Amino acid sequence: MPAATRPYRGVFPVVPTIFHDDGTLDPEGQRRCLDFMIEAGSDGLCILANFSEQFVLTDAERDMVMDLALDHVAGRVPVIVTTTHFGSAVCAERSRRAQDKGAAMVMIMPPYHGATFRVGEAAIEAFFRRVSDAISIPIMIQDAPVAGTPLSPAFLAKLAREIENVSYFKIEVAQAAAKLRTLLELGSETIEGPWDGEEAITLMADLDAGATGAMTGGGYPDGIRQIVDPYFAGRRNEAMAAYARWLPLINYENRQTGLSAAKILMKEGGIIGSAALRHPLELPHPKTQAGLIEIAKSLDAAVLRWSK
Repeated sequence: MPAATRPYRGVFPVVPTIFHDDGTLDPEGQRRCLDFMIEAGSDGLCILANFSEQFVLTDAERDMVMDLALDHVAGRVPVIVTTTHFGSAVCAERSRRAQDKGAAMVMIMPPYHGATFRVGEAAIEAFFRRVSDAISIPIMIQDAPVAGTPLSPAFLAKLAREIENVSYFKIEVAQAAAKLRTLLELGSETIEGPWDGEEAITLMADLDAGATGAMTGGGYPDGIRQIVDPYFAGRRNEAMAAYARWLPLINYENRQTGLSAAKILMKEGGIIGSAALRHPLELPHPKTQAGLIEIAKSLDAAVLRWSK
């Protein structure tokens, strides 16, 4: 199942941004993180997403992380760059820069700011049209609760039909499988990439609904591959068994540790020196971290032995 050419398919985990204990960027740790994620089976990667703590980075740091990641990956796998911003011009410029640097795709949420600043469908359509006009690589629309913006399947299908580069959709709202199924019914061949998100907590249902990609946390791409690979090979029972096996870890990440999970596991495995989140974010209680590690050990997750 090659991921290097379109349509992009498979497991594209979110890359955590690696910090030292004092909160400064850790370039060497970042490179080791990228190497692990590729060697553990990622079909591609996504950088600067919400699970990358993109919202605690300065603009200069965003550029540093993007340049480092794209230079270090050096085409080994496709890289999606998140370029979300409320401003159309800023998002378009971020997206153009990502394309020029070698990004395979950009991922963007609809314009939002805080709890109340939203725009309507006409403005959202104009926003994505302006971004699309600035680039020639695919746009993945991220349909996530954090944006607080209702995006109906009919509206998403309309964007796919009418805006040239809008062709991928990461659906991570409630009843994602139903939304994916309807989106595919309405958008048919214009939907190049119907994708699953939310740490793969609904992965089997989403695959059954037609998802062809999964954007998960970055700690165990080897485990997600054990689900996705047999599914796409027509061995659904094997995929279901793997999903049942890995679901406790998926659930623990989704419900207990959130975006810290990948870094906790990478630090435990000696891949990175610090699991630090950038303040005001804080790591979960040590016992919660231990619970995550315990489940990962029971699964022989590659993250705990890759560097040893």
